[in-house]
Amino acid sequence: MKFIPNSGARDAMLGDMGFTRESLFSDVPATLRKRLFLPPPLSEIEVENKIEALLQKNRKVKSFLGAGCFPHHIPSVIPHLLSRSEFYTSYTPYQAEISQGMLQALFEYQSLMAELVGLPVVNASLYDWGSAASEAALTCHRIRNKGEFLIADTISPHRRAVMETYVAGRMQIKTVSHLENGQVDVEDLRKKISDKTCGFYIENPSFYGFFEEKCEEISQLLKERGVLFVVGIDPISLGIAKPPGEYGADIVVGDAQSLGNPPCFGGPMLGIFAMYYDPGTIRKMPGRLIGLTNDSEGTRGFIMTLQTREQHIRREKATSNICSNEALCAVASAMYLSLMGKEGMRELATLCMSNARHVSSQINELEGFASPVYDSVHFKEFTVRHKGMENIQKRMLAHGIQGGLLLDDQTSLYCVTEKHTKEDIGGLIDVMKMAGD
Repeated sequence: MKFIPNSGARDAMLGDMGFTRESLFSDVPATLRKRLFLPPPLSEIEVENKIEALLQKNRKVKSFLGAGCFPHHIPSVIPHLLSRSEFYTSYTPYQAEISQGMLQALFEYQSLMAELVGLPVVNASLYDWGSAASEAALTCHRIRNKGEFLIADTISPHRRAVMETYVAGRMQIKTVSHLENGQVDVEDLRKKISDKTCGFYIENPSFYGFFEEKCEEISQLLKERGVLFVVGIDPISLGIAKPPGEYGADIVVGDAQSLGNPPCFGGPMLGIFAMYYDPGTIRKMPGRLIGLTNDSEGTRGFIMTLQTREQHIRREKATSNICSNEALCAVASAMYLSLMGKEGMRELATLCMSNARHVSSQINELEGFASPVYDSVHFKEFTVRHKGMENIQKRMLAHGIQGGLLLDDQTSLYCVTEKHTKEDIGGLIDVMKMAGD
C-alpha cells in the first residue's frame, strides 16, 4: 500500500481545533522538549553488564511513603499461583468456552470486592484509582444528565488532575471546602449543590489519612437533592470501617494495589469500581462485568455479561475506551482476600491503624514537630509538620530512611503499615529527632 502524505490534513484538523503541532506539547517543560541523542547499540552481554553496574548504585532504604501506593505484605502463595501460565499469559477472555478458569477467577474477584465495599455490582476492572474516580464522575453525568460534579478539597491532588483531564469538555468540577479538623463542610456542600449537580465525591480515608465522620449526614443530604454519592476508599481500611454501601454510597472507587500487588515503583495498579444495581442504569457503568449463567444443558458457566467498551459496540455508545484491564492484578486481589478472610482483614486494618497512631504520637512529642495536622481519627496515613521538613527528609534519606510524601516545604504525608516493625519505627523516630535538631 502506497504511503499517502497527510501532514497537510493533520495541520488543517489542528487549525480547526485551534492548535498547532507545537502547542499540543505546550504543557511539557521546555527543558524536556529536545531531541534525544541515543548511544550506539550494545550486545546482549554488554547490556546485562551495564544494567548490573547501574543496579549496584541502589541503596536499600526503609520507606514510609504512601499517598495511594502502599507497602503491604504479600503472602508467598500469591505470586506462586499467579505465575501459572493459565493466569500469567491469558488476555481478554473473548471466547468464554475456552476461558472458564480466568472468567471464574474474575467473577470471584467481583464477588469478594462487592462484599467488601457493600455494593452488589463490581466491574473487572479499571486502570487505577484516578481513572476509576474519573469514570465515576462520567457515570454520574450519564445517569443524571447534568454537567456539574462536586469534589471534597481533601481528595488526592493527583487523582483530581486525572479527573479534570477525563471530564474536560463534558462537565465542570467544583470543590467543597473542609473544616479546621479536615472534615467536609456540610454547609458549604449544601450551598454548592445546584440543579446542575450530578454527583459528589469524597475519599474515606481522605488523602491526608483521616476518616470522614459525616458520611451518613452527607448521604442523606445528597439523596434529598437527587445527587449521586461517590466514595473513594482504601480497601484495607474496610477491615474495620463501615462499607460505603452501608452508609448510602451509590458508587465506590479505589485501588486494590494493596490487596496482594507490590508497589513496584507505582504500578501496575488496580482500579476498583462498584455501584448499586438498577436495570435502567447498569449499562451506564464503564468496563465489563463477568457473570454466572447456565448453558443449554444446565451446566454452570461464566461469561462476559456486560462489555460496553468501544471494542464491542459503536464508539459513540461506549461508556469507556478502556480496551485492556488489570486482570492479573484482580486475580491477585481475589487470592489475597480469600486468604485473609474477614478476621484477617480486621486484624490487618487494626494493626495498621495502631502502628500509625503510635508513630504519629511519637513524632508529635519531638521538639518542633506536629502530627497529625488535622484533629480527626486517622487510619494508616497522617501528616507531619515542621518548619524545615524538606531539609529534614533529605537528612533522613542519607541515613537510609525515606520519609513521607512532601506536600510543601513544611508538611509531609507519612504511611505506616504492618510491614513496619518496632525496629523500623524506632529507627524512624531516632533519625527524625536527630535530623530535626
